[in-house]
Amino acid sequence: MHTIAVIAYEGVSPFHLSVPCIVFGDDLLKLSAPRYRLLICGEKVGLIPTLSGFHIEVQHDISALEGADTVIVPAWRDPDDRPSNALLGALRAAHARGARMVGLCLGTFVLARAGLLDGRAASTHWAWAEEFERTYRNVALHRNALYIDEGDLLTSAGTAAAIDCCLHLVRRDHGAEVANRIARRLVVAPHRHGGQAQYIERPVPESGGSDRLSSTLDWAIANLHEPLSLAHLAARTGMSLRSFTRHFKNKTGTTVIQWLLSQRLAAAQRLLETGDCSIEHVAEMAGFGSTVSFRQHFTRAYSISPANYRRQFRGAN
Repeated sequence: MHTIAVIAYEGVSPFHLSVPCIVFGDDLLKLSAPRYRLLICGEKVGLIPTLSGFHIEVQHDISALEGADTVIVPAWRDPDDRPSNALLGALRAAHARGARMVGLCLGTFVLARAGLLDGRAASTHWAWAEEFERTYRNVALHRNALYIDEGDLLTSAGTAAAIDCCLHLVRRDHGAEVANRIARRLVVAPHRHGGQAQYIERPVPESGGSDRLSSTLDWAIANLHEPLSLAHLAARTGMSLRSFTRHFKNKTGTTVIQWLLSQRLAAAQRLLETGDCSIEHVAEMAGFGSTVSFRQHFTRAYSISPANYRRQFRGAN
């Protein structure tokens, strides 16, 4: 069973700590085994104070990192508050041993302080991007990314993006169908691509178009096999191209082309994981213009071909 160690510390935000707990915890994954073994660990065992004024009990010390397959650092209390040498050493040792390391929100600062992100790409909350770049010049910060997956090192932006990152890990481990079941229970989007913008200037669309736009997006997801175009979607929503583009960007934080590609790739993942149809049929049902185009986009997004993805996923399950 895959063991996940989540770091708790004095002054931790209960909300941020709960993100990996609810995604990887038993309650949701009972619906879609296999399950993870989740450990909450810290430098101090016993009751520790949280940012919200109440205490939580930590049952495992940081020696638990020695047997963890994944180590998660949730949002750190303050970027200027240096983690202890003991914690930094435990994180370095876990990474050197081969554990997958995850920094959620300001947890990215902790991984960077440990030197684990040198020469690597990373993401963190947009509000602390300038401070991060000033402090860690050897890290390639992607300011707008929801999360960055470097294989053995993953980092995310703020709270909602931390959920996206954790769901992405479930998707990596157990496939899109399991991740989607958890997302539905959490009532969040089943998949937001890591490169999607984390900060949307007007997160709530202007009145008058949101309901029609939502209906159009739902229809598009159900009809990905059709040749969907910007003009087609705008006409279905009853908007001009300019108005539709503006409302769409306000709602999703991305472009129509990128959104459609992300939806088609997610659909292709599910088809590869759950069906036996040919690669050509998967490309057709997901709405790619050709099998060649599908292979190119899929390989670029996931660094593996569709055929190898199917074999790898089934071999891991």
